[in-house]
Amino acid sequence: MDQLSILQGENVRLRKAVEELSLLNDLSRVISSTMSLDVIIDNIIKRAVKAVHCHQGMITLVDEVSPNSMFTLIRTLDSSSNHQQFHLNQNILGWMMINKKPLHSDDFHSDTRFSGVKVEGNIKSILCVPLLIKNRVIGILALFDKKEDGKFTEDDVRLLSIIGTQSAQVLENARLYEQEQKKMAMEKELIAAREVQTALLPNQLPQVARFKFAAKTIPAKEIGGDFYDIIQVHDDVYEIIIADVAGKGLSAALLATLGKGVLCSQVVQHNSLLTQLKLSNHILRGSIPHKSFITLLLAAVEPESRTVTIANAGHCYPLLYDSKSQKVETIQVKGFALNLADEHRTEVKAITMNPDDCLVLYSDGVDEAQNIAQEFFGIERLADCVRKNAQSSADMLLQKIMDEVKIFSKGVSQVDDITLLVVKATE
Repeated sequence: MDQLSILQGENVRLRKAVEELSLLNDLSRVISSTMSLDVIIDNIIKRAVKAVHCHQGMITLVDEVSPNSMFTLIRTLDSSSNHQQFHLNQNILGWMMINKKPLHSDDFHSDTRFSGVKVEGNIKSILCVPLLIKNRVIGILALFDKKEDGKFTEDDVRLLSIIGTQSAQVLENARLYEQEQKKMAMEKELIAAREVQTALLPNQLPQVARFKFAAKTIPAKEIGGDFYDIIQVHDDVYEIIIADVAGKGLSAALLATLGKGVLCSQVVQHNSLLTQLKLSNHILRGSIPHKSFITLLLAAVEPESRTVTIANAGHCYPLLYDSKSQKVETIQVKGFALNLADEHRTEVKAITMNPDDCLVLYSDGVDEAQNIAQEFFGIERLADCVRKNAQSSADMLLQKIMDEVKIFSKGVSQVDDITLLVVKATE
């Protein structure tokens, strides 16, 4: 080989080295100048496709929630031509997860390493490198269909490996930053939702002649769908509301806000419990998804006569402790939950309470609380707890029930909101 040929070869290699160095410097500058994961991924792929002279490129990030199942999140795919877009097959990803080294095949369909692997798109050549953080695969950088002669070179493998090594930590940092931002945004939403939910509950319960009230709610999550209230509708009538919105979390809390607003607007306008429920149901049928529903119980308390009139909308039957017989009775008042049907139907029952009688209203988070043996707390345990502690004050009875439920379900995470309201007749 003459001196001129040698010099020309060196010039080609030098020019290529300069181009690669320029590419890597440019990539380093771009991906370190932003914290947006999508922008970083987009820049990495576009520069890799251009540098290696291929038709397509993509980055697949391994889902941290279920890495063993190799579930992937395909973030970006860039194509420099009209080729059909290719999506990385799970088998290929599995090979990369196990071997943790570059995968290079210039004739993918005849490659015995991937016999039986079906892929989308008519690809010929493939080059993949792992994105590694301390020998842990966080994703894959892949290029498809080399231009010109259609074969990836060892220089291509080396260059893409360098790009992958350079990009992995930046991608991981960007992903962690993105997750932190989402977490902070969610926490702000939860704080706002908690404030809204707190506003649904009364600051204090009314002081009423011949009755004492006690109430408490414990959401299963940061926020929940249970709420209660005691509203003075007339000088001599107080109306109790205890409700449970289907579901938990933010969506249930929002629906509870709407439900209480609708219901309270009817409570202050109409004396009839039936009318309140019927009109509330009519409004909700046109306002919320039909798959959502609200169970609730209304109880109109008349202190002068110690009468409590109950209407039910699919809620748990209340328990009544009779101080004379010292027995606990289930008050069976049937009715549809709100938003289950166009025409709402419910029963109404009036009871007269004597001094020391107790009425216990609750959500299904109480009787359906489970222990480690997956047994329910149940109505019988609840009734027995009421019977044993009914001579106590309303506050003490409520606390005793809460304590019993807590002891029973010790070691098991709370899965449903717990709401309890005690009405005790006094002298």
